[in-house]
Amino acid sequence: MAYRYVSHETIRSELANALKYITFNPDPELPALLKNALANETSEISKDILKCMLKNIELAPKIEIPLCQDTGSLVVFAEIGNHCIIDGPPLPEIINETLIISSAELYLRPSILKDPLLQRENTGNNAPAVIHISIVEGDKLKLQIAQKGGGAENMSQLKMLIPSAKADEIKNFVVETVTLAKGNACPPLIIGIGIGGNFETCALLAKKALFQPLTAKNPIERYALLEQEILKGVNETGIGVQGLGGKTTALAVHILNAPCHIASLPVAVNLQCHSHRHIEIVI
Repeated sequence: MAYRYVSHETIRSELANALKYITFNPDPELPALLKNALANETSEISKDILKCMLKNIELAPKIEIPLCQDTGSLVVFAEIGNHCIIDGPPLPEIINETLIISSAELYLRPSILKDPLLQRENTGNNAPAVIHISIVEGDKLKLQIAQKGGGAENMSQLKMLIPSAKADEIKNFVVETVTLAKGNACPPLIIGIGIGGNFETCALLAKKALFQPLTAKNPIERYALLEQEILKGVNETGIGVQGLGGKTTALAVHILNAPCHIASLPVAVNLQCHSHRHIEIVI
């Protein structure tokens, strides 16, 4: 396979367009799920809030005001083909420079601090992004990007279960995580779950699970069933929309799994709020 060059100008342009899109638009499948939740909801206050969410989705792109005031930290999963050569600066530099420009042009709320503890001073430009890079076969560059808000992220958890733990214990851990979060994660939620790997890869799996199509089913039958069981269990908590009660606490659950050590069974739960903003671009 011949090598293929991708210019940094092309990456900047595509990334800027993608950032603008997800600032004003959620996952395209989200409105249908919210409408279905509205049709099945029994709580009047939850119905009212769901209607407001749907109206917000309708208005945000029309008047070009961010879908949510928390425009989040930018998360990027980049897959670079082994025959793809980026003509220009390193990819993280391209991403962060584009993020800084887009943050100013789109009036995104600055949300990133220089240091988590010693210097909680805002960078003022939403940089740096959280960037994960992997090398894959091919000559393309794939970028999966998301604006990840702080509220749902703060309520996420990871647990190292004993290796003999069963599926019910994983389900219970997820339901417990959502129950502890209450309304702080801004439900209705999308729940990403990582099972396996080790401490850090488990968390990455949970994050990456949030990029799955909302209505997609796990290709592994047992995991698909576990996703359904967890979704049912979470909605039976009665936490409801924005924690105010009702039948709709989560809209979707997605699991990604990986091999793990014989002595381990790591499980990570990454919660995502109803303002589910992500996109995939291939260059």
